[in-house]
Amino acid sequence: MISVREGGADPNGNARLRLAIQNAKGANMPKENIDRAIKKASGADSEAYHEISHEGYASHGIAVFVECLTDNTNRTLATVRYVFGKYNGALGPNGSLKFLFDRKGVFTISTEGVNLDNLELDLIDAGAEDFEVDEDIITVTCPKEEFGSINRKIEELGVEAEEAGLKRIPKETKVLDVDNARKVMKLIEALEDDDDVQAVYHNMEMTDELLEALEE
Repeated sequence: MISVREGGADPNGNARLRLAIQNAKGANMPKENIDRAIKKASGADSEAYHEISHEGYASHGIAVFVECLTDNTNRTLATVRYVFGKYNGALGPNGSLKFLFDRKGVFTISTEGVNLDNLELDLIDAGAEDFEVDEDIITVTCPKEEFGSINRKIEELGVEAEEAGLKRIPKETKVLDVDNARKVMKLIEALEDDDDVQAVYHNMEMTDELLEALEE
């Protein structure tokens, strides 16, 4: 909806909207839901949404960066501050954590029908810095400045990314024992459950031991 308000309802002339539609399809969102959102955002009485972020620390010094999309910034701030406080964290001033994260372009692509060697070479030539294959999913990472170049190259190759966007990648991670990591995960999960929150990034290392414990 923000993409439509900023660049119009035609995806052919609005790269951000085209990307949003691509991500929605990758998440199996029904076409009628996508069309409804575009139509709603095109109306004169469409609600104004704002992209905002909040930064703070969970317990044990874990940095947490929260990206939000909201029609009421005061409500969102109050909710995020409450969650940090409830789970022994502390909300900090905006900009206080930016030095801990790199903003990079991240693309996920299905391996189905893809020549991995050719795709890797083409995307590295276009500016990709990392190309990882995990079973049936390819994850491509690039500097944020190369995001548009990689996205255009993927379109040129006729490959459809299941998800594409800018994400915050921690420069360094911290390892916690399972009990303390569970406490941090409660804060992260509570933030993710809020409708205004779009993404939560943190610098806690998700070790194999922790992942196994969370699946129990």
